Amino acid sequence: MIYKHTQIGYLIIFVLLAVALLFKGILEQAGFNKFIPATMILILFILASFVSLKVLIDERYLRIKLGYGIFRKRFMLKEIASARTVRNKWYYGWGIRVWFWPYMLIYNVSGFDAVEIKMKDNKIYRIGTDEPKKLEQAILQSIK
Repeated sequence: MIYKHTQIGYLIIFVLLAVALLFKGILEQAGFNKFIPATMILILFILASFVSLKVLIDERYLRIKLGYGIFRKRFMLKEIASARTVRNKWYYGWGIRVWFWPYMLIYNVSGFDAVEIKMKDNKIYRIGTDEPKKLEQAILQSIK
């Protein structure tokens, strides 16, 4: 393993707990309807999938995994053309985002720091991290 790091999204954990408490209060007031708890569980399940972002680099791939792994992506190192540290704008948001100008996919769970990778086919991805310089250096060393 060349690089391994997990970033925790503390804000999303707080939101997850707040939503769970809100849902508890709603259930106490609403009575039982089988669709309400199922919908609430689905919402909590989706929120929980964004509590962390794990980045792994091995000999062949750069892999990212959000939360427990339902959302994941891998990039072949030999297909990465460049990597650079960037700062996301606040309105880019968190989670998985498609941004249209410039066109890119953003994976982020907390903060504004990220590493932008440009693929040889000109696709652009941004990977949020709380240690951007370390991730940038790991990628650059891996694609030499």
